[in-house]
Amino acid sequence: MNALILSAVLGVIMMFSGIVLKEKRSIRNIAVAGMIALLIVNVLEMRGIVFFDIDAKDMIAFDRFALLFNTVAFLSALIYLLLSSRDMEKVGINYAEYLALIFFILCGITMTSAFRSLLILFLGIEIISIPLYILTGSDKKNLKSNEASLKYFLLGAFSTGLMLMGIALVYGAQGSFYTNKIILFSGTPSPLLVAGMVLLLFSMAFKVSAAPFHFWTPDVYDGAPTVFTSFMATIVKAAVFIAFIRLFDEAFGSLQVKWQLLVAIITAATLFIGNITAVFQQSVKRMLAYSSISQAGFMMLSLFALNAEAKEGLMLYVSAYSFATIGIFAVLIKMKDYTFDGFNGFAKQQPLLAATTTIFLLSLAGIPLTGGFLSKFYMLKATLSAGNYLWLVIFAVLMAAVSVYYYFRVIQAMYFKEGDAHPVDVTPAFKWTLVALSALVLLLGIFPNLLLNWYYF
Repeated sequence: MNALILSAVLGVIMMFSGIVLKEKRSIRNIAVAGMIALLIVNVLEMRGIVFFDIDAKDMIAFDRFALLFNTVAFLSALIYLLLSSRDMEKVGINYAEYLALIFFILCGITMTSAFRSLLILFLGIEIISIPLYILTGSDKKNLKSNEASLKYFLLGAFSTGLMLMGIALVYGAQGSFYTNKIILFSGTPSPLLVAGMVLLLFSMAFKVSAAPFHFWTPDVYDGAPTVFTSFMATIVKAAVFIAFIRLFDEAFGSLQVKWQLLVAIITAATLFIGNITAVFQQSVKRMLAYSSISQAGFMMLSLFALNAEAKEGLMLYVSAYSFATIGIFAVLIKMKDYTFDGFNGFAKQQPLLAATTTIFLLSLAGIPLTGGFLSKFYMLKATLSAGNYLWLVIFAVLMAAVSVYYYFRVIQAMYFKEGDAHPVDVTPAFKWTLVALSALVLLLGIFPNLLLNWYYF
């Protein structure tokens, strides 16, 4: 509850800072200080120190799983601000408002990680989504940004309708919005409950860009300002996955055998479409958009398995994925050319940046000694533990092998092709923040218990 209240207050403070303060550096410093404060109060709550004790009628409860994810989300957001907050200035004049929207999104994220009522889930998803529609179209002079925002809004509204209809049907079947009360009173679920569950599955699949509800993702990610695409593709996607697995674990876990095959099909389709389509992209930014779809396919394995290993693996996955992708986008923002050829000769011009980018790409590809490798390993292990779906594990491994190709295209361009790739506005602080982030990705791959121990202690 500490972070929920503070993130909303910080959002309001950032709105007024745009009126009171004229220097963007001062506004940026307030945002970074606020993010550090969010991280600290959340860690304190994990230690049992609660500043805001509000009776939410059990509609929201911050357990260990929620608090650990919030810590990962706030740390990722802090890294994101340190690397990319200066680049927000280039998007438009409403710098403080962009930061305010980010804090409001984090407020929604804290709700989706700890909801116990379908009403809180809906509110959290909408508090996340509405600021994202605005940030997507924040580059008002760019027609691609305007188109992406409109497309995101229209399709997002459609998925919201599916979610509301699903919630209504579930309530009609069980008479409660509380996830722990959506249980079966007999061995056979009512058609009303099954229909509501399927609609909720489809609406959440849209939010995480799982196939066949992924069509909005490449255009929105490509059209949005790159600095905001980084935030959307990492912290926001991770938050919705946490809500996804919490919803189906607490509300529909007893029906797992009935929806498991449907989730397996969605997972396989997401892995196939994301990876195969990414192979044919000529823009690194668009490749990363399809890559995010393929990564969503791997994270869907945690929903399919829905066991203790799946929850551990998802926590590790969202951490490694968020850190690596934030790092890659931070470098991409500095590039003049977003094509693969735009990275030609990058290693000769910026060897330190090329090395850190390589580590991030290796992690996304699932190469050993990186956080991405162990994340994928946990997902596959959880799927095997679920039983009788060996084909899904084999297919996921094959798709991971395909992903190596398009990630290594960037590494090949940086190290083995001649060119003159010059990033802009690269400061020493930016470089060393990337070095620290790459070290963190390697640390997760070598000592994953540094993160997972927080889940239990």
